Amino acid sequence: MPRSAVRRKTRFACSACGQDFGRWMGYCPSCGSRTPLVEEAAPRGTSAKGGWRGFASAAGRIAEPVAWNDVDAAATPRRPLGIGELDRVLGGGVVPGSAVLVAGEPGAGKSTLLLQLAAAAAKPAGSASGVPVLYVSGEESEQQIRMRGDRLGLQPESLRLYCETEIPRILDAAAKIRPRLLILDSIQCVHLPEVSGAPGAVAQVRESAAALVVYAKSTGTPVFLIGHVNKEGSIAGPRTLEHLVDTVLHFEGDRRQPHRLLRAVKNRFGAAGELGVFDMTGKGLVPVRNPSRLFLGGGARAPGSAVVCTLEGTRPLLAEIQALLAESPLAYPRRVTVGFDSGRLAVLLAVLESALGAGFARADVYVSVSGGLAVNEPAADLGLLAAVVSRRRGEPAPPDTVFLGEVGLSGEVRPVHRAADRLREAARLGLRRAVLNPEGLRPEERPAAIELAPVRALAPALDRIAR
Repeated sequence: MPRSAVRRKTRFACSACGQDFGRWMGYCPSCGSRTPLVEEAAPRGTSAKGGWRGFASAAGRIAEPVAWNDVDAAATPRRPLGIGELDRVLGGGVVPGSAVLVAGEPGAGKSTLLLQLAAAAAKPAGSASGVPVLYVSGEESEQQIRMRGDRLGLQPESLRLYCETEIPRILDAAAKIRPRLLILDSIQCVHLPEVSGAPGAVAQVRESAAALVVYAKSTGTPVFLIGHVNKEGSIAGPRTLEHLVDTVLHFEGDRRQPHRLLRAVKNRFGAAGELGVFDMTGKGLVPVRNPSRLFLGGGARAPGSAVVCTLEGTRPLLAEIQALLAESPLAYPRRVTVGFDSGRLAVLLAVLESALGAGFARADVYVSVSGGLAVNEPAADLGLLAAVVSRRRGEPAPPDTVFLGEVGLSGEVRPVHRAADRLREAARLGLRRAVLNPEGLRPEERPAAIELAPVRALAPALDRIAR
């Protein structure tokens, strides 16, 4: 039989987790996704992950097993990138040889941020002067990138632009240039010729990312990848993409707001959940120096609002929680939240009814966190209930007061983690009073500028509203 007549063996892959199967199924038994498996041809010859392992041996980095005590961790210090908020999210800078995935909705500012990063990294100081930065784009031409850079006022000294979509050519160019930083826009636009499927397919994304990660680990070059998101807000492509890289950064927040939130969803070399705040301007993304003032707003507090302090990674942030009560014409009243967990709201309303005897069976409850910030920690429980009670009584909460506390099912107010850091941030923003459970807070940790109102139960804490 002629070689051309031999049918290539096919496999079926899950578009959610990337798991391969020998036959088609309507759902993935590995991750439970109900998306049908996608048929793809098995790659000819060596896969991308094996084919590019030559970089590791050529660099002499993976020759033989190394003893734990022989590894010098101080030999690879973090490299500051020149953008303060991005360095904070990464944990103080980028680790050599790390792979970072930056994802977000269209128009969030992914390409703008990484072009600014490329321009900042292309101005190295000292002995690194002249080492280029390679910016690879599969979506724009060199002229389009230059036009965007001129609009942002960027003047990189040693930035190389390369418009290409084939991974072998990209890695060959990187091997010749030996950049100090490699940026790819985007991982869904590149492909390997020996892997079947169009760019963006499950196999192409998985194998292309694996080749770039191997290059980063073997040469010590940090690699930044831009990733698209689907209509559900998840990163497009297989879940193995997030497992392959070291760090996953995600743009959050309302695109209609002037600021952008960059959160570390995963970070092998730092704290996950770290948050960076940027302001979108005509000159690109500008780091916000005082994000608490941005989310806190200004002016007098109206009934139905309370100030809380949440921890985003290692950074304390002040935010305003607003609550609205309205008579419901429905048999089952609405519970609508923006920036807060709706299930948590239902539990807290049940605790409030049990502690104070205040019923909400005929009231719609709407809760919103100002500025587009998402508050997901229990330390905001007391502030949310304070906002609800303030709205119900029609009286504003005491001015210059922050509410800190987790509320248990029996109505007790529990102490919060890192209370001293939260109090210092509140004092820095001009607040003068804090309602919290001070258990575990040492006297030397209490800021002198803040008066503490100690509470251990929900009823006494809420009695301080409008008193």
